[in-house]
Amino acid sequence: MLKPIAKLILALNGNVKKTQIASGFAWGVLLGLIPAGNVFWIALFLITLIFRHNHGAKLFGIGIVKLLSPLIVFTIDALGWYILNLDALQSFFTVMYNMPFVPFTNFNNTLVMGGLAGGIILWVPVFALFIFLVPLYRNTLAPKIKESKIIKTIAKFPLLKLIDKSFSTEQ
Repeated sequence: MLKPIAKLILALNGNVKKTQIASGFAWGVLLGLIPAGNVFWIALFLITLIFRHNHGAKLFGIGIVKLLSPLIVFTIDALGWYILNLDALQSFFTVMYNMPFVPFTNFNNTLVMGGLAGGIILWVPVFALFIFLVPLYRNTLAPKIKESKIIKTIAKFPLLKLIDKSFSTEQ
Protein backbone atom coordinates (compact mmCIF):
# COMPACT_ATOMS: atom_id res chain seq x y z
CA MET A 1 0.00 0.00 0.00
CA LEU A 2 2.96 2.34 0.46
CA LYS A 3 4.02 2.17 -3.17
CA PRO A 4 0.74 3.67 -4.55
CA ILE A 5 0.91 6.42 -1.92
CA ALA A 6 4.52 7.19 -2.89
CA LYS A 7 3.47 7.29 -6.55
CA LEU A 8 0.59 9.60 -5.66
CA ILE A 9 2.95 11.95 -3.81
CA LEU A 10 5.32 11.89 -6.78
CA ALA A 11 2.43 12.66 -9.13
CA LEU A 12 1.15 15.50 -6.96
CA ASN A 13 4.58 17.10 -6.90
CA GLY A 14 5.67 16.23 -10.42
CA ASN A 15 4.66 17.02 -13.95
CA VAL A 16 1.60 14.78 -13.93
CA LYS A 17 -1.42 16.64 -15.27
CA LYS A 18 -3.96 17.65 -12.68
CA THR A 19 -6.70 16.09 -14.85
CA GLN A 20 -5.03 12.68 -14.59
CA ILE A 21 -4.82 12.93 -10.81
CA ALA A 22 -8.40 14.18 -10.56
CA SER A 23 -9.76 11.41 -12.77
CA GLY A 24 -7.81 8.86 -10.70
CA PHE A 25 -9.54 10.08 -7.55
CA ALA A 26 -12.92 10.11 -9.30
CA TRP A 27 -12.44 6.51 -10.49
CA GLY A 28 -11.38 5.62 -6.96
CA VAL A 29 -14.59 7.02 -5.51
CA LEU A 30 -16.68 5.13 -8.08
CA LEU A 31 -14.89 1.85 -7.41
CA GLY A 32 -14.85 2.45 -3.67
CA LEU A 33 -18.62 2.83 -3.50
CA ILE A 34 -19.26 -0.49 -5.26
CA PRO A 35 -18.71 -3.58 -3.09
CA ALA A 36 -15.57 -5.35 -4.25
CA GLY A 37 -15.36 -9.03 -5.05
CA ASN A 38 -18.11 -9.42 -7.60
CA VAL A 39 -17.78 -9.75 -11.36
CA PHE A 40 -19.09 -6.23 -11.96
CA TRP A 41 -16.42 -4.59 -9.77
CA ILE A 42 -13.64 -6.63 -11.37
CA ALA A 43 -14.88 -5.80 -14.88
CA LEU A 44 -15.16 -2.09 -14.03
CA PHE A 45 -11.67 -2.11 -12.52
CA LEU A 46 -10.27 -3.71 -15.67
CA ILE A 47 -12.09 -1.12 -17.79
CA THR A 48 -10.44 1.67 -15.79
CA LEU A 49 -7.04 0.35 -16.82
CA ILE A 50 -7.83 1.43 -20.40
CA PHE A 51 -8.20 5.10 -19.46
CA ARG A 52 -5.36 7.51 -18.78
CA HIS A 53 -5.36 8.51 -15.13
CA ASN A 54 -3.16 8.25 -12.06
CA HIS A 55 -3.50 4.74 -10.64
CA GLY A 56 -2.02 5.76 -7.29
CA ALA A 57 -4.78 8.35 -6.89
CA LYS A 58 -7.34 5.70 -7.86
CA LEU A 59 -6.08 3.24 -5.25
CA PHE A 60 -5.89 6.00 -2.63
CA GLY A 61 -9.46 7.05 -3.47
CA ILE A 62 -10.69 3.47 -3.18
CA GLY A 63 -8.98 3.16 0.21
CA ILE A 64 -10.44 6.40 1.56
CA VAL A 65 -13.97 5.50 0.43
CA LYS A 66 -13.67 1.97 1.84
CA LEU A 67 -12.59 3.45 5.18
CA LEU A 68 -15.60 5.79 5.15
CA SER A 69 -18.02 3.10 3.93
CA PRO A 70 -19.53 2.33 7.36
CA LEU A 71 -20.71 5.94 7.48
CA ILE A 72 -22.31 5.92 4.01
CA VAL A 73 -23.51 2.35 3.58
CA PHE A 74 -27.09 3.14 4.61
CA THR A 75 -27.34 5.97 2.08
CA ILE A 76 -25.90 3.77 -0.69
CA ASP A 77 -28.28 0.95 0.25
CA ALA A 78 -31.30 3.28 0.21
CA LEU A 79 -30.29 4.70 -3.19
CA GLY A 80 -29.89 1.19 -4.61
CA TRP A 81 -33.24 0.09 -3.19
CA TYR A 82 -34.92 3.14 -4.71
CA ILE A 83 -33.45 2.50 -8.17
CA LEU A 84 -34.17 -1.22 -8.12
CA ASN A 85 -37.80 -0.57 -7.16
CA LEU A 86 -38.59 2.04 -9.80
CA ASP A 87 -41.60 0.79 -11.75
CA ALA A 88 -40.25 2.21 -15.00
CA LEU A 89 -37.13 0.03 -14.79
CA GLN A 90 -38.70 -3.28 -13.68
CA SER A 91 -38.99 -4.72 -17.19
CA PHE A 92 -35.40 -3.68 -17.96
CA PHE A 93 -34.11 -5.36 -14.80
CA THR A 94 -36.11 -8.50 -15.62
CA VAL A 95 -34.53 -8.69 -19.08
CA MET A 96 -31.09 -8.10 -17.56
CA TYR A 97 -31.61 -10.81 -14.96
CA ASN A 98 -32.63 -13.35 -17.63
CA MET A 99 -29.50 -12.71 -19.75
CA PRO A 100 -26.60 -15.13 -19.49
CA PHE A 101 -23.81 -14.11 -17.07
CA VAL A 102 -25.44 -10.75 -16.18
CA PRO A 103 -26.82 -12.03 -12.84
CA PHE A 104 -23.22 -12.76 -11.78
CA THR A 105 -22.61 -9.01 -11.73
CA ASN A 106 -24.98 -8.70 -8.75
CA PHE A 107 -26.57 -5.64 -10.36
CA ASN A 108 -29.77 -6.51 -8.44
CA ASN A 109 -28.00 -6.06 -5.09
CA THR A 110 -28.98 -2.76 -3.47
CA LEU A 111 -25.39 -1.97 -2.45
CA VAL A 112 -24.03 -2.64 -5.95
CA MET A 113 -26.73 -0.59 -7.67
CA GLY A 114 -26.54 2.21 -5.08
CA GLY A 115 -22.74 2.28 -5.26
CA LEU A 116 -22.83 2.43 -9.05
CA ALA A 117 -25.42 5.21 -9.07
CA GLY A 118 -23.66 7.13 -6.29
CA GLY A 119 -20.30 6.78 -8.01
CA ILE A 120 -21.69 8.00 -11.32
CA ILE A 121 -23.40 10.94 -9.59
CA LEU A 122 -20.23 11.86 -7.67
CA TRP A 123 -17.74 11.33 -10.52
CA VAL A 124 -17.95 14.84 -12.00
CA PRO A 125 -18.03 16.73 -8.65
CA VAL A 126 -15.03 14.74 -7.34
CA PHE A 127 -13.18 15.37 -10.61
CA ALA A 128 -13.92 19.11 -10.40
CA LEU A 129 -12.95 19.24 -6.73
CA PHE A 130 -9.56 17.68 -7.37
CA ILE A 131 -8.97 19.87 -10.44
CA PHE A 132 -9.21 22.73 -7.93
CA LEU A 133 -7.30 21.04 -5.06
CA VAL A 134 -4.22 19.80 -6.97
CA PRO A 135 -2.91 23.29 -7.96
CA LEU A 136 -3.84 24.57 -4.51
CA TYR A 137 -1.73 21.79 -2.97
CA ARG A 138 1.14 22.32 -5.41
CA ASN A 139 1.29 26.08 -4.87
CA THR A 140 0.69 26.39 -1.12
CA LEU A 141 1.04 23.15 0.82
CA ALA A 142 3.89 21.37 -1.00
CA PRO A 143 6.49 24.12 -0.42
CA LYS A 144 5.61 24.19 3.29
CA ILE A 145 5.93 20.41 3.53
CA LYS A 146 9.26 20.52 1.69
CA GLU A 147 10.65 23.00 4.22
CA SER A 148 9.26 21.23 7.29
CA LYS A 149 11.62 19.82 9.91
CA ILE A 150 10.26 16.29 9.60
CA ILE A 151 10.95 16.10 5.86
CA LYS A 152 14.44 17.53 6.36
CA THR A 153 15.07 14.91 9.06
CA ILE A 154 13.74 12.13 6.83
CA ALA A 155 15.99 13.34 4.03
CA LYS A 156 19.04 12.54 6.13
CA PHE A 157 18.26 8.79 6.11
CA PRO A 158 19.54 7.12 2.93
CA LEU A 159 16.66 4.65 2.73
CA LEU A 160 14.05 7.37 2.99
CA LYS A 161 15.41 9.74 0.34
CA LEU A 162 12.60 8.57 -1.95
CA ILE A 163 10.15 10.46 0.26
CA ASP A 164 12.28 13.59 0.08
CA LYS A 165 12.49 13.25 -3.71
CA SER A 166 8.73 12.90 -3.91
CA PHE A 167 8.29 16.31 -2.28
CA SER A 168 10.81 18.04 -4.52
CA THR A 169 9.43 19.97 -7.45
CA GLU A 170 12.44 19.30 -9.65
CA GLN A 171 11.58 16.23 -11.72
